[in-house]
Amino acid sequence: MKGHRRAGFGLCFLIGALLGVLCACASSSDEWTSREGVALAREHPVIRIPLEGDITRRSAEISGLAWYGMDLVLLPQFPSRFSFSDDGALFVLSREDILAYLAGDRDRPLKPRKVPLVAPGLRNRIAGFEGYEAIAFHEDRVFLTVEAGLGREMMGYLVGGKVADQGKAIVLDPESLVPIPPKANLENLSDEALVVNGERVLTLYEANGLDVNPDPRAHVYSIEDGSLSTIPFPSLEYRITDATSADGMGRFWVANCFFWGDRGLLRPRPDPLRSLYGAGPTHARYHSVERLVEYRDYGSRIERTSRPPIQLELVDDLHPRNWEGVVRLAPHGFLLATDTYPETMLAFVPEEP
Repeated sequence: MKGHRRAGFGLCFLIGALLGVLCACASSSDEWTSREGVALAREHPVIRIPLEGDITRRSAEISGLAWYGMDLVLLPQFPSRFSFSDDGALFVLSREDILAYLAGDRDRPLKPRKVPLVAPGLRNRIAGFEGYEAIAFHEDRVFLTVEAGLGREMMGYLVGGKVADQGKAIVLDPESLVPIPPKANLENLSDEALVVNGERVLTLYEANGLDVNPDPRAHVYSIEDGSLSTIPFPSLEYRITDATSADGMGRFWVANCFFWGDRGLLRPRPDPLRSLYGAGPTHARYHSVERLVEYRDYGSRIERTSRPPIQLELVDDLHPRNWEGVVRLAPHGFLLATDTYPETMLAFVPEEP
């Protein structure tokens, strides 16, 4: 990012507004052109936030993001790779530092602090442990999903815990472990996203396309009584890799990604969202898909809202970004994080292009 200074949110949004004007003037043959009665999806710039320290190692494999108060918690898939305690560590950045960088008030990379993870005996309870996939908070309680299995014999788990010592440690309770059977028989896929909505914790399976998961459902864990149930979830092609928390109306966003190398596993059909909302310039050019899609939890079901997807400007098909974490950075936009592909990245995506 050296030599590429940000002049703050104002410049980002001004550039986006100019892009919007240019797009509105495109010819009628372009998928970007407005369609009567439908607001088309627009592509949004991806503004990288440089990091330093252990988190920059590809082995960090960031698999989820969540806010705890004013702190952004970055979840490694394998916290034990970071020897801060017996069970490893999570990474934490302050909202203040993130906003300072985006406003141009800070030039140097951000260095997350480590917070120890305490999970006594948890891995020994899970056959084929493949790491943590998502994280969410409800007051001082924390919830994580775990992926496990060998080959196509997969199983997901939900585990709870608490934030201890005024945020200085995350302590998991192995006795709280709840199995979450996968909705399809697909290698290396499980419930990859967590949504906290009041006293409910929703977990979302990674693959919800019609050809691989004809009856997609979300699992619903009750914080109050510990029960687990399911509710209908709409079909969505490609992968769901993470989700934001729900707002006061039960609305949340999911990260929805596709890479050409996954076509044999996911067997995607023609994308209904592209047919309805169109594709921005880079999405029309490449096979990859990187976007955010908004849903609403109605209690007995989850439905997609009428808001167009937020498409991220793609690099190309040779350098896809595997966005494994997403949170809102209200009121400005979203923060996203990748795992090892193409490297560990933290990025800001403005809500207005």
